[in-house]
Amino acid sequence: MNILVLIKQTFDTEEKIILQNGKVCEDGVNFIINPYDEYAIEEAIKLRELHGGEVTVITIGPERSENALRTALAMGTDKAIIIDSEDQELDEYSIAKVLEAVIKGRKFDLILGGNMAVDNGSGQVGPRLAEELDIPQITNATYIEINGNQVIIERDVEGDIELVESTLPILATAQQGLNEPRYPSLPGILKAKKKPIERLRIDELDLEDCINAKTVVTETYFPPKKNAGRILVGEIKDQVSELANLLRNKAKVL
Repeated sequence: MNILVLIKQTFDTEEKIILQNGKVCEDGVNFIINPYDEYAIEEAIKLRELHGGEVTVITIGPERSENALRTALAMGTDKAIIIDSEDQELDEYSIAKVLEAVIKGRKFDLILGGNMAVDNGSGQVGPRLAEELDIPQITNATYIEINGNQVIIERDVEGDIELVESTLPILATAQQGLNEPRYPSLPGILKAKKKPIERLRIDELDLEDCINAKTVVTETYFPPKKNAGRILVGEIKDQVSELANLLRNKAKVL
């Protein structure tokens, strides 16, 4: 079984984030594999251990993104591909176009990726790529079982579980709860240094102008601080009247 895993290097959201000119300042930022992508990596390794084959991780980004690939290789994946973004502004549409150009000539049975990236949270790349490749896609996977050509996936639907059956090839995105990602071992880190990384450039893919971004992020900002809540007291009738008055005259939502 040939499994492709889409990963992204993101900034660590548990560290202090500094914004400059409407963008995240990368000076001194600790970059990590997008946490949702770690579930995809772990699941790919587990499926390979069950069914054989190989796992290839793919990323688009600057040179520093190679560190994310090395970590994935140390976890136990077999090969890696990095597509140099060349400082080009890419959105979900153009990223899907680039990935489609890289993948379409390769043999694969399953594509896995994170449900979303923690830096922008769009959750669009996986479904868009599946559409470009004309294969089924299932998002929010919390359980994956493969029997021959048949795939059974449980997906999280806002607190409930939906059971979906399909056939290979398929693209699935991983949700928290799918598994517990392993840590790279010392032998794995040493082996990762010898594993192959294929390096591509966007201008080598003959995509011309079809990858021009369709959307532009104009500003990134922190959410406003929440004011302290207010507890209404008194008779229920009086509380309802006061609440309606506050919503109409102070909050301006009625």
